[in-house]
Amino acid sequence: MLPSIDLKEFQEKFSTRFRPFQRSFQFWVRAVDIYTGYKVFQVKVNFEKDAEKREAMWEKQHEFAADKIYNMCSDLGGFFLKVAQIIGKPDLAPAAWVRRLVTLCDQAPATPYNVIKIIVEKEFGRSVDELFERFDVDPLGSASIAQVHRAQFKGDKNDVVVKVQHPGVQDLMMTDIRNLQAFALYMQKTDIKFDLYSVTKEMEKQIGHEFDFLREADAMERIRRFLYENNKKAPVLVPRVMQDMVTRRVLVMDYIDGIPILKLGDEIAKRGINPSGKVAAAAKQNILKSLTLAYGQMILRSGFFHADPHPGNILICRGSQVALLDYGQVKDLPDKLRLGYANLVLAIADSDPLRASDSYRELGIDTLSNCENEQKEMLKLAQTMFDTKLPPGVTMLQPFSEESSMKKIAVQAFPEELFCVLRTVHLLRGLSVGLGVNYSCAEQWRPIAEEALYLAGRITAKDIKNTQK
Repeated sequence: MLPSIDLKEFQEKFSTRFRPFQRSFQFWVRAVDIYTGYKVFQVKVNFEKDAEKREAMWEKQHEFAADKIYNMCSDLGGFFLKVAQIIGKPDLAPAAWVRRLVTLCDQAPATPYNVIKIIVEKEFGRSVDELFERFDVDPLGSASIAQVHRAQFKGDKNDVVVKVQHPGVQDLMMTDIRNLQAFALYMQKTDIKFDLYSVTKEMEKQIGHEFDFLREADAMERIRRFLYENNKKAPVLVPRVMQDMVTRRVLVMDYIDGIPILKLGDEIAKRGINPSGKVAAAAKQNILKSLTLAYGQMILRSGFFHADPHPGNILICRGSQVALLDYGQVKDLPDKLRLGYANLVLAIADSDPLRASDSYRELGIDTLSNCENEQKEMLKLAQTMFDTKLPPGVTMLQPFSEESSMKKIAVQAFPEELFCVLRTVHLLRGLSVGLGVNYSCAEQWRPIAEEALYLAGRITAKDIKNTQK
């Protein structure tokens, strides 16, 4: 007699094994469609001589592509929500892309509560009812790797947040990033003269770390302690981890009350404050000042920093205080890179092309250029990559443009470990553009960079005084 076959179990196993191939196919079909659409359009638009008509054609093409990119990221979810966060910034992407992609922030499908309950109980070895007085069924938000629920422990009136990892997403995200790596290799050989492959390798490393909540808890406590010990008042709020309530897949921390930074404009208008007035402008400047100070201290003084300041991870609390959430992506820069970057910050702040070129070599950024006025373009490239204030005359990064510094100067090698700094600066720039505040993080970080180089014996007190004149 033949053994009975559980058809439902067989279908589930087949679906699970086939899913990575299905996702790969969906990615390549859509990515090639979007890419070829732009390449065909580039040929077509060259036949139009009228500048205004060309601009209108580009806007229409961007809107057309934005819908396709949105649908791809939304349908595939997971890692592609992170891709949307990276490219959907006002300084980097066309306005049509930003309008569509910004709505994908924290839009990952939620795992059903009954599954979340099983995970929490398995990780802690106790029932949810034993541990918690209240555990909200509906999550506060759901992202690509985890979702968060508001709760309250037995015998404690303070609210906490329970972060629970989605089951079965790690393998799919690794499949997604390897597809992106292959696409990046093609792009850097054909269109963008930048070492995109190294960037995606660092992304692979960082995303792998995000699945370990024990590591995240340690990082959160380390950064919280550093910021609180090095300031009379910490520039940003960092959630406190509930000790003994952390496993690899579940993390419990303080609940911080605030509004997402993307809803700041709505909150200002709700309070009857003129969004374009002095009060609103001052609040926005204070928010950016706090974030910039925190990141300057983390990157240049400590070297250990939160590497994911996208809008979904930033809350605005009472009195314009800023809370920084989600420590899954952190980076510990080696001293050589930390000090090399401090040197580059001074080059950007002082508009010093010679120092910028020296910093590139020290950091291991390998460039190739045949353009005229190479040093000027090298400085412009440094400003474009590592400062929140765009270079004069530049309103948006356009890597395909012939006038782009990335076209004139090929970045043949880019250290993987520096990608997190690059991404952090670009996310801060996206926030500044979104808030309508044009400022230079390099100029604000100058004192911290000088302090780092001074303590390392790289510059003297006299050098610092000379720059202050």
